[in-house]
Amino acid sequence: MRPILAALCWLACSGLLLAADRPPNFVILLCDNLGYGDTQPFGSALHRTPNLNRMAQEGRKLTHFYSSAGVCTPSRASLMTGCYAQRVGLHTTPRDGQVLRPVSPFGIHQDETTIAELLRGRGYATTIIGKWHLGDQPEFLPTRHGFDSFFGIPYSDDMTRDRGRGRIEFDGDRWPPLPLMEDETVLEAPVDRNLLTKRYTERALDYIEANADRPFFLYLPHAMPGSEREPFASEAYLGKSRNGPWGDAVEELDWSTGRILDKLVETGLDQRTLVLWTSDNGAPLAADVESPVRGSNQPLHGRGYTTAEGAFRVPAIVWWPGTIPAGSVSDELVSMIDLLPTLAALSGTPVTVDRAIDGLDVSDALIGRGSARSPRETLYYYQQDELQAVRSGPWKLFLPLESPGGRHPHFGERPSDQPLLFNLAEGPGSRKNLATERSDIAERLLEVARQARSELGDRGVQGSGQRPPGRVDSPLPAVLSE
Repeated sequence: MRPILAALCWLACSGLLLAADRPPNFVILLCDNLGYGDTQPFGSALHRTPNLNRMAQEGRKLTHFYSSAGVCTPSRASLMTGCYAQRVGLHTTPRDGQVLRPVSPFGIHQDETTIAELLRGRGYATTIIGKWHLGDQPEFLPTRHGFDSFFGIPYSDDMTRDRGRGRIEFDGDRWPPLPLMEDETVLEAPVDRNLLTKRYTERALDYIEANADRPFFLYLPHAMPGSEREPFASEAYLGKSRNGPWGDAVEELDWSTGRILDKLVETGLDQRTLVLWTSDNGAPLAADVESPVRGSNQPLHGRGYTTAEGAFRVPAIVWWPGTIPAGSVSDELVSMIDLLPTLAALSGTPVTVDRAIDGLDVSDALIGRGSARSPRETLYYYQQDELQAVRSGPWKLFLPLESPGGRHPHFGERPSDQPLLFNLAEGPGSRKNLATERSDIAERLLEVARQARSELGDRGVQGSGQRPPGRVDSPLPAVLSE
């Protein structure tokens, strides 16, 4: 990790800005809980995703693209801030656990800098259409953190009034009905979840047309496939896939991606726009490939919500006609925490963050420029405040587990005094333990883990680089009644 304390060079120096010094548009399409093996470009033989096939054929497939967490709040915090969630205090809270729940007093701190804030300072129009999940109190909403507008839900689609019964009380009531918000106002409660993908897509298409004459940042974090056992889709897709509700939701997400790519071509913005499609973390249950009821992380090991490879490594495709080599594939190590400095560099935006971040400029690897190599050497796998594994190059080391932990992907609830070492380039299924055979590699990665613990903490021990989340004293629900 290294702080970014000085401004990056303006991209004009490298001759990559577009005509009239207009920087490129950025579109981030983020699915929720979509597994590595859930789409055709990444091996699915079950779900039909022709638009993602097209995107991969015209763009660049990233086969070692990583979230920074196996669940949504910390992964989205990393995407927005360029930091591990442990650095910005959004990895766990005493009230919420590993993800923020409705009416939480916690959220993104006002002093953290988001991608949207950096790009708005460069003259970009900025919007989020979709799921936020970095705090539902006014101080934490997107419009207070660099976004001109917000249309979507403030947290996960499964955080409904029924789910809240028996968990938390406020003013004598339970969790509020799931709200759809416009900026800081509730439009509907509860929102019809079957229509979220369709409505988000329509709003995104309108936004592209309305901002065709200026650079824009469109962040579209979908609610689907989501956290429910039976995801939602509009009538056009309900019951149409070969994999029940999960497949229906996946295929509608593919439709959405295709409509957005088509709109960029139609408006003549395709060669001015970088589109990144990915997922916030892996699928919750990685059943066998013949019957992936809640998604497939094949050929990776394990399920979402853990530190398994199938939770952290996510499918990703980047598309920018005329700039990114069509049909290219990169196996370079890249993470969501790298997006902030990378988009800043590609837009010619100086990063003037006066506090440490963890992201690196991976633009060469992302767009296939020059050496097309990524400067990222290491990756940390945290389960809330516990460091469970580290990666360096192709090697992933699971650390000894001193106390039982029910979410460990290999040890389960059993403690272990021995590490596990896997070569991810040779065995993505993480089956062959090489810790004894390659003790030199294991020892080197143990030192990487010591560095992570020193700065980002571990199991209640404060790290030197950790910062608090935002907090309000008396949180209130966005809506009290149906």
